Formats: sequence, C-alpha cells, structure tokens
Amino acid sequence: MVATENSRTMLNIAATAADAKGGEDLVALDVSGPLPLVDIFLLVTGRNERNVAAIADEIEDRLLEAGHKRLRREGRNEARWILLDFGDLVVHVFHEQERMYYGLERLWKDCPVVPIELAAPAEATGA
Repeated sequence: MVATENSRTMLNIAATAADAKGGEDLVALDVSGPLPLVDIFLLVTGRNERNVAAIADEIEDRLLEAGHKRLRREGRNEARWILLDFGDLVVHVFHEQERMYYGLERLWKDCPVVPIELAAPAEATGA
C-alpha cells in the first residue's frame, strides 16, 4: 500500500500548522504497509509542554477547518506526547525528551519517509 492523496493533503495541512507554532524536526512516515488503517505518521517535536500543546491545538484546528474529523486525542493534559488520530493521518507531537526516549523513528525505520510540503506563510495564515 501507498499513502493516499487525501492523507498527503492532511499531512501538508498538519505540517504547515506545526511549523507555524514552532514545531521542530518534522518527519512523516508512510505506515500504510504494516498498518492497514493508517497511511501516515507525522512526528513533531515541541520545546516544552506549552509548545507541545500549542502545536497540537493548531494542527487539530487546521485539520478540523479543512473538514477532517478527529477520531481520537490522547495526552493533552500532560502535553508531553499528544496523539491526534485523524484516521489516515496520526500525528504524534512530542516533548523532545519523550521523542528521544520512545524513538518512533527507530521502531518504524523500515517505513518510507513521506516528503513534507510546507505552505507559504501567506497561504498558511489564509491571507
């Protein structure tokens, strides 16, 4: 399997939102082969709990505005690792310590990396 066009569109919306809030080290992995219900994991790092929460909130807001339904959200209270499940796209927003500790890139190292296309700043703000 290969990530669908819809999941790639969702990825670009989420990545642009994460970038707008200072998300760092964005990595997208095509997990459609080993996971039949998910196409892409987006991994993002925030500098602290407040930043992690802001990144996750912005991603969620932008995807909801674009008409995508959130299926699940976990970890918002602690803001150390927030998971946003939008079906085809699952976003993991990590505090840098959690990202290093859990090492999802290592666990999914056999999955291809999906290129991320960030929208231009004017496009990202809707201007």
